[in-house]
Amino acid sequence: MVVRRVHLSLVVAAVIAMDAQGVAVAAGPHVLQSIHIRVDSVVASNTNEGVDARLSGMGQRLRSLFNYTTYRLISHQEGQTECGKLISFSLPGGRILHLQPRAVIGDMISMELVLFQGERPLMTTDLKLRNHGVLIVGGPHYQQGMLIISIRADAMGNSSDRDQSTSTAAR
Repeated sequence: MVVRRVHLSLVVAAVIAMDAQGVAVAAGPHVLQSIHIRVDSVVASNTNEGVDARLSGMGQRLRSLFNYTTYRLISHQEGQTECGKLISFSLPGGRILHLQPRAVIGDMISMELVLFQGERPLMTTDLKLRNHGVLIVGGPHYQQGMLIISIRADAMGNSSDRDQSTSTAAR
């Protein structure tokens, strides 16, 4: 009986420690972390038209990653979700992007990404993205070039802010 109490105490301590580190746990509404997601769809091709003016902040990065002469923004979408809740984006060419943030730990957002062509999954991955970071996925052929998907995730009221206020309150 004593052994069971020790194990239960360790589990409770682990849950409390994870909460203090900013892990968003779906079971506790006070720790749900709101995540703002921005998805840009870009067509890269070799038509010598340069970089779309709407991509000015991303143009240099795209040129360094991909070997195309033209980058054109064809879709921009934004959405809000919480850790544990799926958000879906319709992409060009009948593709669908599902993102499900799992947790925010420190300055990192862990999430699951699934890219579909219609109902068929093309890519599934679990990843960690720095808060306010950008993930660039290139690959699916589209029109005369390639579809590039830029995904930005911003944890609203990020956990490091919450950790600092908790530390200050404890003093």
